[in-house]
Amino acid sequence: MGYIKKLKKIVRQCVAKNWLDKDPFMGYKMKLRETHRAYLSEEELQTLFNKEFSVARLDQVKDIFLFSCFTGLAYSDVMKLSPSDITIGIDGEKWVYTTRTKTDTASRIPLLPTAQEVINKYSKHPKALSSNRLLPSLSNQ
Repeated sequence: MGYIKKLKKIVRQCVAKNWLDKDPFMGYKMKLRETHRAYLSEEELQTLFNKEFSVARLDQVKDIFLFSCFTGLAYSDVMKLSPSDITIGIDGEKWVYTTRTKTDTASRIPLLPTAQEVINKYSKHPKALSSNRLLPSLSNQ
């Protein structure tokens, strides 16, 4: 619907400049559906946090997901975080200062204790250290 909305605007400008004889969108009503996003409850997050995996890779996936939950960052944004993106804010607490990949907008996110635990867990991880990232990189395939 976003593309149609933009196209409709261009077509209206064309009609106004007499580049088109009539508006092909005349009488067309766009129907926007409200989306309801599901979210995890505090109980579900705690269950996931306490879950033990026997495979180290799955444990990393869980930790990266939890980090995303507690920062609100997308996977691509989490994977590009480096130690230099963690800064002490004016409140004296740790904050994540980064630029979002998709929107190219600056973000300032308080680093909650659970997210800090995940960072601490991987602070000495060879993959994270060699790539100068906060967390080891994994494919999201």
